[in-house]
Amino acid sequence: MRKILILVLSTMPAFTVLSQTVNLAGGSIIRFSHFSSKYISARNIDVWLPDGYNKLKKYAVLYMHDGQMLFDSSVTWNKQEWGVDETMTELIRKNRIKNSIVVAIWNDSKFRHADYFPQKPFEQLSKNRQDSIYTATKTKDFALFAAPVQSDKYLKFIVTELMPFINKRFSTLKDRSNTFIAGSSMGGLVSLYAICEYPNVFGGAACLSTHWPGLFTTENNPVPAVFLSYFSKHLPSPASHKIYFDYGTATLDSMYKPFQLQMNEAMKKAGYNNANWQTKEFPGENHSENAWQKRLKIPLLFLLGNDKN
Repeated sequence: MRKILILVLSTMPAFTVLSQTVNLAGGSIIRFSHFSSKYISARNIDVWLPDGYNKLKKYAVLYMHDGQMLFDSSVTWNKQEWGVDETMTELIRKNRIKNSIVVAIWNDSKFRHADYFPQKPFEQLSKNRQDSIYTATKTKDFALFAAPVQSDKYLKFIVTELMPFINKRFSTLKDRSNTFIAGSSMGGLVSLYAICEYPNVFGGAACLSTHWPGLFTTENNPVPAVFLSYFSKHLPSPASHKIYFDYGTATLDSMYKPFQLQMNEAMKKAGYNNANWQTKEFPGENHSENAWQKRLKIPLLFLLGNDKN
């Protein structure tokens, strides 16, 4: 583990160079601080570049949610991380995946659920159902939804504001077959939603510990049914897309298997097979960054695998 300097660039009104240290095992990070949007709240964007990044080369791009949880456990709220820099560095060094960069989109914790909750399935619910979900998840001190569901705006931010910015400033491969999206829990849901809503933009999605209930109970919960109905009808073509799912069996992940099995059937009906789809169960694993770190190599190889190997 080495400590490196982050170049922190404020995007508005002009670039302001600051500095901050972070623990990385490999590569470097450029941070765009408080990246503004006309669709969602401003947030940090961390761009991880591999060792030897060279503008004369072209790089695939992996967009990841919950960006503040990906690289350095010393600065996360739970002292856990995905270990993205360790895993990417190892796989690139061994030539097992494409030359790639990672765009880590920080969440705004207040609006995380509203940003990540798939909007079109939610809107299939009756107004009374929607209102009851908003009410049931609100207490005097905490509101799970601090705003109405707005994942359509969140994805519009990624596709129409963030991606052009990244493609202009970094040496990227801009086609669908080199553009991917990934996340866990609610981030897994919105990754699947992204590839369904923007099949011409994203060629692959990794959905770890996908939070199919949407809420934190399965009793009298209409959400999984509308999710599964929507996704089964809007999956992108298996001829040009790859989708990865997984789940553990402990803590919050213990709720997921029945819904994932239903999603598996939808994948089969849509024509997906071992070449373009994986679902993996990890017995005993829980719902945490530590768990996702242990298996991150699997979806990275699946989505970014070097065809030469």
